[in-house]
Amino acid sequence: MARRASQHEPMHEHHHRKVQGGAARAAVFGISDGLVSNVALILGVAGASPSAGIVRLAGLSGLVAGAFSMASGEYVSMRAQTELLERELEIERVEIARRPENERRELVQIYRSRGIDAELAEDLATEMHRTPQLALETHAREELGIDPDELGSPVAAAAWSFGAFATGAVLPLLPWFFTTGTAAVAASVVIGAVAAVLVGVALAWVTDRPAVRPAARQLLFASASAAVAFLVGSAVGVGTGVG
Repeated sequence: MARRASQHEPMHEHHHRKVQGGAARAAVFGISDGLVSNVALILGVAGASPSAGIVRLAGLSGLVAGAFSMASGEYVSMRAQTELLERELEIERVEIARRPENERRELVQIYRSRGIDAELAEDLATEMHRTPQLALETHAREELGIDPDELGSPVAAAAWSFGAFATGAVLPLLPWFFTTGTAAVAASVVIGAVAAVLVGVALAWVTDRPAVRPAARQLLFASASAAVAFLVGSAVGVGTGVG
């Protein structure tokens, strides 16, 4: 027989991670893109056997160009999304001010459509419309599915994207500042592989899922792109020798 929960048992609170807004998403995509794209760029150039200085220049150029590209793209997309949501909120704010009873009835219908008793739906809608700001927040959540206080920050998203991409991109480049040749190539491969696994583990932690699959997926993406780029660089070649 299943044990029935006692009313005296302590209640265990559960906490949700903050998943709205663009900063976390930008950071996750930024570090993954920075790692995958720059490890492929660095090994692709290294595969052509140029001097180590050329590899460093290519890696730094990829880091700077990619970080600015990611940041500007993230800012533009987030800004457009925020402005669209702000416009929808303003339309709702005007409607609540001009036709409060119509909006109240609309909220009643929303509650009724979700199975709430008619009388209770009337009471809830009336209570929500006691103050315009509460009415706006309620309509935003119920009609638009958004939280007016969580529209996201384009500047924060751009900053996170820039920093995350730069972090991911610099990791496979580090060996080329301290060594050259085969040792630098091998170090870039190892650092890129370890970093890819760690990114996968971090993604698993954020989504509260087992780490094996996302870690393996990140490692596969990074390894495949780097291997193809290295083979292309080796096939093209510049013939001056790495060093």
